[in-house]
Amino acid sequence: MMAWAPPQPRTGHPYFMYEAISAQPEAVRAALRDNGGAVRTAAAHLKRTERVLLSGIGTSWHACLVGELLLAGIGGLGHRVRAFHSFEFQNYWPAPDPKTGVIVVSHRGTKRFSLEALRKAKAGGGLGVAITGVGSGEGLRIADVTLRTVEQENSAAHTVSYTTALALLAALACEIGGDRETRRALEAIPDRMAALLGRGGWDGLAARYADRRCYYFVGGGPNTATAYEAALKMNEANHTMTVGMNCEQVLHGPWVAMESRDVVFLIAPPGPSYERCVAVARVAREIGAPVVGLVQEGDSTLAPLCAEVLPLPALPELLTPLPAVLPLQLLTYHLALLRGANPDIMRANEPPHGRARAGLSL
Repeated sequence: MMAWAPPQPRTGHPYFMYEAISAQPEAVRAALRDNGGAVRTAAAHLKRTERVLLSGIGTSWHACLVGELLLAGIGGLGHRVRAFHSFEFQNYWPAPDPKTGVIVVSHRGTKRFSLEALRKAKAGGGLGVAITGVGSGEGLRIADVTLRTVEQENSAAHTVSYTTALALLAALACEIGGDRETRRALEAIPDRMAALLGRGGWDGLAARYADRRCYYFVGGGPNTATAYEAALKMNEANHTMTVGMNCEQVLHGPWVAMESRDVVFLIAPPGPSYERCVAVARVAREIGAPVVGLVQEGDSTLAPLCAEVLPLPALPELLTPLPAVLPLQLLTYHLALLRGANPDIMRANEPPHGRARAGLSL
């Protein structure tokens, strides 16, 4: 199995992470264009199964959580689809049968439990689909169909491989469900992403919230995964104390730990979770923690509760994780610069963390 090694440190701007963030509009466009045939093949196979399971770890697991809702809703699979963390899938759940399709998401194709999840699916006679990067590990070659995202990222804080995986899962859902209208909306997203990246001012956003005690990232529905992903990127790239949670879960106890020295980032486009995000904003406001709202352009309910607003384009809610994660990636990156952290290397230049990483088997 391939051992992870940090890239050679870069001392200037941009780091590899910044380049990957900036590459996302064109990378998503290319992934949708170049995987057309593979998406159609995978969809045709998956339509013949009785159930579809998704499996991944870390950022890939977050993509699976979004994919679960995409396939259930846009793909029309309903309760026939479920997302699993690869470790749990491998160790705690029965082996899939021949009527099951398993989609494994893995950027590098080297993580032990994701590879075992695919082997488990194939051993049971089921269908295996891999969503992975170009040049990924050989273990995923047993998949029946492979969808390719991007070349391997140099930064350990994966960004472009996440959004391209989301785009391919959305394309797969559109193909399975025959949803041409959502497919057209999906194909317009690269331009929306480019517009978000072009707004600028992200270094100023990071500077305004650089001294917070704890960073809360909160969303609902498909943007629960966006909250998880933002918190993970903060851990990996700038090493701050973060919480990533579902909006309803926050209201059932965790808000009690919130203080005025914290900041809450709410991912709240229109959808069933919107009103619960408004409730979170009201709680945070009473406590004195500033709220930064990622809301649809023109929002007039949550926006007045926010210290500032990051407008998102109008899209079907299940597609909003694609553009919504970009401002949070940029926040993460610029906070790393302010904290003097190299966002690419997982603290491999610090001896205790380097030793800890060397002792891990992933």
